[in-house]
Amino acid sequence: MNPKAYYKLTYGLYIISSKSGDKMNGYIANTAFQITAEPPQIAISCHKDNLSSSIIKDSGLFAISVLKQDVATKLIGTFGFKSGKNIDKFDSVDYKTGSTGIPIVTTDCVAWFECKLVQTVDVGSHILFIGEVVDNSLLDENQEPLTYTWYQTVKNGKAPKNSPTYQKPKELKETDSKSEFKKYECIVCNHIYDEAEGDAETGIPPGTRFEDLPDDWVCPTCGAEKADFEEVK
Repeated sequence: MNPKAYYKLTYGLYIISSKSGDKMNGYIANTAFQITAEPPQIAISCHKDNLSSSIIKDSGLFAISVLKQDVATKLIGTFGFKSGKNIDKFDSVDYKTGSTGIPIVTTDCVAWFECKLVQTVDVGSHILFIGEVVDNSLLDENQEPLTYTWYQTVKNGKAPKNSPTYQKPKELKETDSKSEFKKYECIVCNHIYDEAEGDAETGIPPGTRFEDLPDDWVCPTCGAEKADFEEVK
């Protein structure tokens, strides 16, 4: 089978958020779809290992924030590649408190939906949460929503390990010791910085040595720091 066939299914990219007690968390999802109109219901998918999975089950609530096409990569890195067990993901974003008391991310989003959980379905590695919409808002009707295709082809994005579309990266070939340039791999998300190609997204020209990157340069996929990169041997 060809795993790339799954990429032809149409996906958006969203931040799913919730709160139980004093604990807030959120994650990046590419599964969110309306299943009924009356009452309006939306289904989302969450990996069982995600902290958000237990928070949604405990609270019976979740929100969906629809990301805009030119979303900051750092936002995806924070919610998609970092764990809420270690950091407060809401510390650097704008969010509002919904009518049910849960956080709703508004940074780089075009719309949001606040939902009350009405059904859960165990689908193996993931749980399908079905919620009835209790409130929503259109933040910017002129902005295009981010699609998974755009994220992959234009932003060169990758899927987090707990994403339904995650593909284990191929084993990297050893760097030719005679090669003029080296490659460095992000230990967080497996993004490769190739000195020969540079980093167009942050204005780093081709041929820039890794050690010459600015000290504040971060992984364009997940926002990890330079110290989180290792040379590909």
